[in-house]
Amino acid sequence: MTRSKFALRATVAALVAAGMLFPAPPAVSPSKAGMDPERLARIPVRMKAFVDKGTIAGAVTLVARHGSVASLEAVGWQDLEARKPMRTDCMFEIASMTKPITALGIMILMEEGKLALSDPVEKHLPEFRGMWVTDSQESDRVMKLKRPSRPITIRDVLTHTSGLYGDNGHPPVLRELGIWLGKTLAEVVAIGSQQPLLFEPGTKWSYSSIGTATLGRIIEVAGDQPFEKFMESRMFQPLGMKDTHFFPPAEKVGRIATTYVMEDGTLKPIGPDRLAGEKWRARKGVRNPVPEGGLYSTASDLAAVYQMMLNGGVYEGKRMLSRPTVDLMTSVQTGDLSVQPGMAWGLHWSVVRDPRGAVGVPLASVGTFSHGGAYGTFGWVDPAKDLVGVFLVQRPAANDERNAFLALAVSAIAD
Repeated sequence: MTRSKFALRATVAALVAAGMLFPAPPAVSPSKAGMDPERLARIPVRMKAFVDKGTIAGAVTLVARHGSVASLEAVGWQDLEARKPMRTDCMFEIASMTKPITALGIMILMEEGKLALSDPVEKHLPEFRGMWVTDSQESDRVMKLKRPSRPITIRDVLTHTSGLYGDNGHPPVLRELGIWLGKTLAEVVAIGSQQPLLFEPGTKWSYSSIGTATLGRIIEVAGDQPFEKFMESRMFQPLGMKDTHFFPPAEKVGRIATTYVMEDGTLKPIGPDRLAGEKWRARKGVRNPVPEGGLYSTASDLAAVYQMMLNGGVYEGKRMLSRPTVDLMTSVQTGDLSVQPGMAWGLHWSVVRDPRGAVGVPLASVGTFSHGGAYGTFGWVDPAKDLVGVFLVQRPAANDERNAFLALAVSAIAD
């Protein structure tokens, strides 16, 4: 190698390590997407207004239709204190937006005949044998238990009807972040398996993070490799998701947007004891990939997943899943169970049943499927409108900002 080529490579490596070299953004074409460019231009203007008001530090938004990206915008700051501008390829901690992506791993294994949705979880994870269910509870420390009428199945877990601990989180024994992240996925799920079910399997709906962790562990066992390695080789690489990681490499940590919380009307960096805090950003010392909420990703990478789902399992000519599998995941699977206003659930996707009552999905069609994350992120697919949207911020409960983006995106449809 000549000295000049060596010097060039060294310079490129230094820029990558410093977070100064970024992938080229995707081509944007409102006309191919059948969308009005003037109306799309309202999106960054409105998002910047929220930044100026101080309710969010910054945002990345993406709108795609008819398979083409119509709008990809970044406003505000990746890091307020450092005055580091937001970029369209900034990486975000997407929290529970990870959940349906983990479910895709289960469906890949189902299509390969390595598991069935009707399988009892205990068939793959023996530690789930002999579970108990809460019969009555007098206090936090006193409860009456009984054996459930049947074992929980993989389908129960995918629909959040398993009875595994809900409350939008983990059993109290796993709440301490050091315990949760410092143990392996196998250890965390084993602890979760020893907690009593909240109700008889299939009888109620209760959002369960430990349930998704259980799906990740099943992927490890049925896929015969670590969960994060399976997802990388079978999902991220085939879809070209180069910036999606459970354990972000050191050279990309500088591209991760800082997460904030609102305190006394001011945005402040989230505490170090939280998953999105500075202490955990590089995942140093972390052993658990967190299938229920551990992904870092970008708007473009997430759009690839959503476009694949919208295409019935195909992305850029490559089939990832069959159309019947995609249809199963994104259609109502919870029957008449009470879930959320206007909403039902498919297999780890929230599905719009009645747009008139649907919370947080304005102007959505019946059958729109979506998922959000604890730090304000949100992604949705509207098959009736052939529309994909990705909204990335790093502040919990950024509902006004998200709703404004969704409304602006849908109102820009021109054809």
